[in-house]
Formats: sequence, structure tokens, C-alpha cells
Amino acid sequence: MSLRNLILVLGDQLDASSSAFNGFDPKQDAIWMAEVEQESTHVVSSKQRITLFLSAMRHYAKSLQAKNWQVFYTNLDAAGNAGSLAGELEKTILLQKPQHLIMVMPGESRVLASLQAVADKHPLTLEIRDDTHFLCTLDAFKKHIAGRKQIRLEFFYREMRQKTGVLMDGKNPVGDKWNFDTENRGSFGKQGPQDLPLPSRFAPDDITQDVMQLVNDKFAHHPGSLSTFGWPVTREHALVALHAFIKHRLPYFGQYQDAMWEGEVWLFHSHLSCALNTKLLHPQEVLDKAQEAYEQGHAPIEAVEGFVRQILGWREYVRGIYWTYMPEYVERNAMQATAQLPAFFWTGQTDMACLRDAIGLTLEHGYAHHIQRLMVTGLYALLLGVRPKEVHAWYLGVYVDAVEWVEVPNTIGMSQYADGGLMASKPYIASGKYIDRMSNHCKGCKFNPAESIGDNACPFTTLYWDYLHKHADTLAKNPRMVMQLKNLHRLSDDKREAIALQAQHHKQVIYAST
Repeated sequence: MSLRNLILVLGDQLDASSSAFNGFDPKQDAIWMAEVEQESTHVVSSKQRITLFLSAMRHYAKSLQAKNWQVFYTNLDAAGNAGSLAGELEKTILLQKPQHLIMVMPGESRVLASLQAVADKHPLTLEIRDDTHFLCTLDAFKKHIAGRKQIRLEFFYREMRQKTGVLMDGKNPVGDKWNFDTENRGSFGKQGPQDLPLPSRFAPDDITQDVMQLVNDKFAHHPGSLSTFGWPVTREHALVALHAFIKHRLPYFGQYQDAMWEGEVWLFHSHLSCALNTKLLHPQEVLDKAQEAYEQGHAPIEAVEGFVRQILGWREYVRGIYWTYMPEYVERNAMQATAQLPAFFWTGQTDMACLRDAIGLTLEHGYAHHIQRLMVTGLYALLLGVRPKEVHAWYLGVYVDAVEWVEVPNTIGMSQYADGGLMASKPYIASGKYIDRMSNHCKGCKFNPAESIGDNACPFTTLYWDYLHKHADTLAKNPRMVMQLKNLHRLSDDKREAIALQAQHHKQVIYAST
């Protein structure tokens, strides 16, 4: 019997209830999956990230085969591997001669374009189905932003709360507030984090160990190490991780969601992003568990609302931004940044304690929490003036949870303000004093966050004032930057000149070793 439908499944689409399987008939249809080198090298991916995706894919394919579904699966080290998704799909089309191709919307515009080109070449219809993993369709997002002069998360988030009923009391938000962000800015204080729960880590099984060996052999020069690998690669793992977060860390998530501490990578964060972004977890089940924790008195509204905002608000919002404005969005560079990404982003070897810690933990685990990404590595790149697309390539490559639909808006829009304010209402900029307030990094650092000039000047503080001065005319058009610019104008001309020279010196030192 000829093959009716070939269902294309990508490494970030490991959803057992995927809409791609609607109407699936194992007697007439089959599934296609492929591991290819290009997906690990179009940006230089870390060993942790490559291993997560390949192991999760192999476990998922095994679960489909257990249903007696036919899966055409190509391993990375298979003889004759074409090296690209397009090349492997074309080989399968020529061999199996399917009548139709079906897939859900992928997580990257580049991949969609390449697979569509293969379908057009043969020619075959490629049916792109709505991804029911998400709670807001792309059409609904476009209707939300239609006619608005500005698009902002807060209004989208409230609309999603009303549509879904999550944390709602009739027409009103539970707790009589939509947003508890101001209550969720606690630091650990001098004593540091107390009674930290153990993270959910999973010992590599035979499949994962085979992948780890393959990655260490084939991608030996890629960044990071696999010595700590323990990410969820199955649906069962993902459910264990969800349960552990709700029970042990959600009650403290809100209070400490922005706090940092030297050497601590896990803290009270969920570590669920990789399971969500590979679709081993559905966001609705995550939201249901979080809301249940509040209703049972297990977690306070501040913590639960802050977590819900990340899942129901931000995650859905950035996907809408991505598919509305790509592919040109990734090229945006509103602040005209031209510098290179410093070489120490690949090693963590720097005298700046906060950067050394954030990058070191990233390379070790393939993970850092959102404040380390936004207000340490991202902030430094923004203040230094690094080309946004270089920053994007680094984030996409090093983090296990990075898929382009979520990473590009977070980097180009929120972190680097390269879209000029489309996504965020102001640049997320601060001096070293912010890092000092939210962490203990500055206590053991050679630089003083209160100083902007001199041998002990904190590069974050120096670059902060230099950034404000350099972009003052542009930032003056933004009403949310008024206070920061007032503080800049209080500095004498001599102080501003000294800061500019200090910033120039710092850049010379940084790039002398690049």
C-alpha cells in the first residue's frame, strides 16, 4: 500500500497529543524524524543542548514505535546522513513516495522555509497545522495586536487570563491584582539562600549515554561539558520535574525569582523550560498544577501569579512576536551596536565575578535563570554594544531550552532592545549596583559597583553611564528613561569625559585577548 501521509516531527515537537497526529492511520501513514549535523552547527550549540534534543528525540521515537507506528528515523551517525533536515526529507520522499506531508508549525522560520522548499520541489502539499501545545493561536495574537499603537505584555496577559480563567474570580483577578511583580523582587540578604531543595536530575540511561558518547566524539570542540547532564528527556521525567517544582520550590519562586547567589544555578526556579520547549509538558497542565497549589494554600498568590505570568503571558507573547515579525526581526539593530561578542563568553574566564559565575554555570549545565541571562550576560552585551545577532547566536547555542521562537524575541527585543521598543517599553539597563543589590557577586569581585572610573571601577557601572551618554538623544524620546537621564545630566562634563575614557579602556582590554 502506498504511503498516504508522512508526518514530520522535529526535535522540539515531542508532544504525544500533537495535532499532526489527528486522523493518523498506522496502516497508511508514517512518521519522519531526523538527527542532522546542521541543527547543531548553524549556531555553535553546546554539548548539553545537543544531547538533550537528540536523547529526547530517540526516547520519543521509541514511544511511537511501541504503538506499532512506523517511524522513519535517521541517526546522526547513520551512513549517508545528508547533514540537513531538507536533505534527509528529500531522501525519504524519493524512497517512500508519500502523497502528502503534514507537520505542526515549527519553532524556527529557517526550518519552515527549508522544508517547504523540499515539498515545493517534488511537488507535494505540506500541510502546516496549528500547534495545540500553545494556548494562543497565531491568528488570535495578530487580532490582539491589530490597530494598537504599542503592543505590551501586560494587556495581552490580562486578556489571556480572562480567556482561560486562570487565577480568575469571575471577571476579577484572584487577589484583586493582575500583577504582583513589585512583591517579587527579594534578595537573599547576607545569609544567602536557605534550605535549597535538590533539583530534579535524571541519571542518563543507555539511550542517553549513547548520545553523550556520540556528542563527545562528533562535537568535541563545542562548548560545555556533559559531566553534569541530567535533564528530562522523557515524558515521565518531565512529570517528575513538574511535581518537584510545585512541591518544593514554587512557594518561594516569587520572592526570590530575581535573586542570584555565587555558585547557585538552581535556586527556586522551575527548570521546566526545556521540558516545555521540547513539548514533553503541556503549558495547561503546568498552569493547572500551579493554580491548584494556590487553591490548596500550598503557595502564595505572589509566587503563583509570577509563575503563571511567565507561562501564560510571556511565553505565549514572545511566540506571537516571533511569527508576526520574522524573518526580518532577527536582523534588527535599533541601537546600531557593532562590537563583537567577547571571547570570554565561551570560556567564562573574566575578572568580573558576576559574569564569570553566570557564564561558568551556563557552560557547565546548559542553563542559567532569567535574571542571569537578562541582567548579567545580556546587560553586559547591551552596554558593551555587541551586535544583537551575535548575542542571539550565543543564547540560541548555549542553553538547553533555546528554540528560536522563544529565544529571538527575548534576546533581540527584551535583552538587547534591538527592536527599538516594539517588545519592551524601555532598555533593561542598570549599573553594577543592581547586581550588588540582588546577589553576593560584588563582595568577592575586584571591581567596586559604586565606582565608574579608576582601577577599581565596575565595568557594568562605567558602561552604564557611557551607554546613557552615547544614546541620550535616542533615549530622551522614551518617557520611562527620564529619571536615568536626569541622573546622567547631574554628572559634570569632566566626569562624563572620564567615564568615556574608562569605557574605551575597558573595551581595549576586553578585545586585546579576542
